[in-house]
Amino acid sequence: MTTDPVADMLTRIRNAQHARKPQVIIPHSKQKLAILKVLEKNEFVKKVKESKGEKFPEIEVELRINSTFTFRRISKPGRRIYSKASEIKPVLSDLGIAVISTSTGFLTNSEAKEKGVGGEIICEVY
Repeated sequence: MTTDPVADMLTRIRNAQHARKPQVIIPHSKQKLAILKVLEKNEFVKKVKESKGEKFPEIEVELRINSTFTFRRISKPGRRIYSKASEIKPVLSDLGIAVISTSTGFLTNSEAKEKGVGGEIICEVY
């Protein structure tokens, strides 16, 4: 059991990329699924699909071939990082995204700034 399931998910994806695997299977949670949907929408991962495992539900993530990207976990269980809409900054000169948990759901940094909502900065992807 991990104490930070989101960091575990990001590490599984990172390890699968380095091993050149076409897909990775992650234990299911609503938060992980929402984060992966944001990554899918911004074309960092190819496809996200929920599936039933033998005992527990799982998330199958199909990775893009010959594409590597970097994750940076910002908000951690021991130290949460929050930002107002006016204080949200671009990631790597808008080449990357930040996934932000807002009151309206999980959004990218540009979507959150556009809607005028702040929240917890989960991770940066570039």
